[in-house]
Amino acid sequence: MYYNDNTIIYYNGEFLKATDAKATTNMYSQSLHYGNGVFEGIRAYETSKGTRIFKAYDHYKRLKYGAEVMNIEFDYTEEELTRITYELLEKNGFKDAYIRPIITTGANMSLTTSTETNLIIQCWEWGKYMGDKLLKVKTSKFQRPNPKSCFVEAKVTGHYINSILSTNEAKQAGYDEALLLDMNGNVAECSGANVFMQKDGKLYTPPRGHIMAGITRATVIDLCKEAGIPIEEKHFTLEELKDADACFFTGTAAEVVGLQSLDDYQFPLAWEKSHGYQLMKLYKEEVLELRKQAKAV
Repeated sequence: MYYNDNTIIYYNGEFLKATDAKATTNMYSQSLHYGNGVFEGIRAYETSKGTRIFKAYDHYKRLKYGAEVMNIEFDYTEEELTRITYELLEKNGFKDAYIRPIITTGANMSLTTSTETNLIIQCWEWGKYMGDKLLKVKTSKFQRPNPKSCFVEAKVTGHYINSILSTNEAKQAGYDEALLLDMNGNVAECSGANVFMQKDGKLYTPPRGHIMAGITRATVIDLCKEAGIPIEEKHFTLEELKDADACFFTGTAAEVVGLQSLDDYQFPLAWEKSHGYQLMKLYKEEVLELRKQAKAV
């Protein structure tokens, strides 16, 4: 699904076939043993002016932030990373793709960060991660990690065990996705996306601090302001969410996707009449640069 015999990846300054032995996992890697690595999820879209990577600078800035807080040596600039990624897309013949840069750490069985680092950038064609249908969501027994236990705004590979546990729990119970609360019992986020709720014509989304500060989340907030949709960043409880009119998730892989239900609560507002539906369309126009073209006319 992710690669074949012709797939090209970027690995430490070289463009290699994904099947090249040089690009295989180091069995003594600290990333493999301890989860000490950082990654990003980015999308490229085919627009009327060619392939465009959406918010490449912001994504690579966050990747560099993750390396910094985890004490991982990394000296690429955002501009270099963006240039490499466009070249990688071209070598794979992709006009529309999901991009996964990852920084892994080398062999070190101690609990200090390895001084050996590797940069790998991969890409593949991938539809919306959560699909297009409205989601049935389960409240997870697992919490979003305490921000005093780690850097919750860094996409550290090891953090995603939390996401795997909550997703497995939800799917095994017959649901599509999981919703996690924070240590204070407030709504935090989905297993791999941010959450917005609509109540009485206004949108609410949890503030930064206990959540992944999503780039899609920030884009949607900006779109709300441009479209005149009232929005507030504030903490809210599960009970408040189960009294909402509508709800949706946002993320680079998921884009914008609506919820049908949460546990036994059915969101009463028709998705097509919700702010989330409007924002789903506005977001697609944004990534395809259709809004930019309309402004220029």
